Amino acid sequence: MEKTRMTEIHSQDTLHFIRTHRREDVRLLALQAHRYPSVDIPAAITQISGWQIAREKIPAWAENEKILYPAHLSLEQCSSEVTARYKAEIINRLLKPEQQSSEENATPISGNSFTDLTGGFGIDCAFLSSCFRKATYVERQQTLCEIARHNFPALGLNHISVCHEDSIHHLQEMKPVDWIFIDPARRDGHGGKTIAISECEPDVSALEDLLLEKASHVLVKLSPMLDLTLALHDLKHVQAAHVVSVNNECKELLLVLGHETNLSSEEIPIHCANLTASQKAQNLLFTRQQEKEHPCPYTSTLKAYLYEPNASILKAGAFRSVSSIYNVEKLHPNSHLYTSDAYIPDFPGRKFRITGSSSLNKKGLKELIGTEKKANLTVRNFPTSVAELRKRLKLADGGDIYLFATTLADEKKLLIACKQP
Repeated sequence: MEKTRMTEIHSQDTLHFIRTHRREDVRLLALQAHRYPSVDIPAAITQISGWQIAREKIPAWAENEKILYPAHLSLEQCSSEVTARYKAEIINRLLKPEQQSSEENATPISGNSFTDLTGGFGIDCAFLSSCFRKATYVERQQTLCEIARHNFPALGLNHISVCHEDSIHHLQEMKPVDWIFIDPARRDGHGGKTIAISECEPDVSALEDLLLEKASHVLVKLSPMLDLTLALHDLKHVQAAHVVSVNNECKELLLVLGHETNLSSEEIPIHCANLTASQKAQNLLFTRQQEKEHPCPYTSTLKAYLYEPNASILKAGAFRSVSSIYNVEKLHPNSHLYTSDAYIPDFPGRKFRITGSSSLNKKGLKELIGTEKKANLTVRNFPTSVAELRKRLKLADGGDIYLFATTLADEKKLLIACKQP
């Protein structure tokens, strides 16, 4: 999308087309371009597709008809509204009391200055900037800068300055601010697994000292593909880590860097958060040291209920901590499933009532699920994949029965049938 198209928006015919067809299949719309000669179909398709993604991912923006959307890739890579709000909460909790706004009946503005070094579509910058009196969005892609210059005023965010510049160069030349946000991209563009911060661009581990020369605090967003233990070892000024999931899918690793204390990797507080739209967020806080010290009883006998920790806890490795905090017994060191006789409604993960168990055979399966030919199947510490096991058992997906194929502490392989409590 060229600059003139950004600043002048679209023709009235194109705008009308976008509003009229924005709930339709963009692939079918693209095939009908000849029917609308006065409409800029490629631009319209980009905006319709963007709105359809934003409706689920950034609902507050989707309600604003003035918002311009970038190409599909930038939208796929940007934060969701729920994770952007979570990041803003992190900053608000850590800003010092003397920075709080004293104006009554005003939107809370806690800090003075903020810079987002990797602006992208601007979701994080928009939500984080609400904590500050002035903010700077930095982005090396001209197209995204033009979109940001249009969208921020449309959202009433006139205190954000847009800077088209390389992030490292801007960091070197910028004046100090209260907070910096940085979201390094994985360098492997071929789908390969990236586990280290040094494999991202820019390399935060190489920039850590400079970042903290320029800001009191730095919030680093990392891909959930990265190894958290390695990140906590590589960075020397981490004050807290946050493992963030949305609807039980791990989305982000967040690290807060600061000057106040130099914690060892074993002492850093790790926040596990699973955010959901329909229910209260699930949270668990632990340190690596506490994880080592917590007792974790194992059982070879199933109790009345089965528990599966949420994705953030599994990613962070809080296996002993969740057992100790919620008084549940672990099935096996490598199974990451737990059981108890008493029902624990606030357990941070999926909760089930056990209806039966059997060894892996068709007769036992029939006793577990009766005439049902389908179940929701999960494999935990079991020598067969879900697809292989489903084929072997001739079991369709779905229904209200949940089957867990797992291993108990005595190494016994087992199918556990459950229903939601």
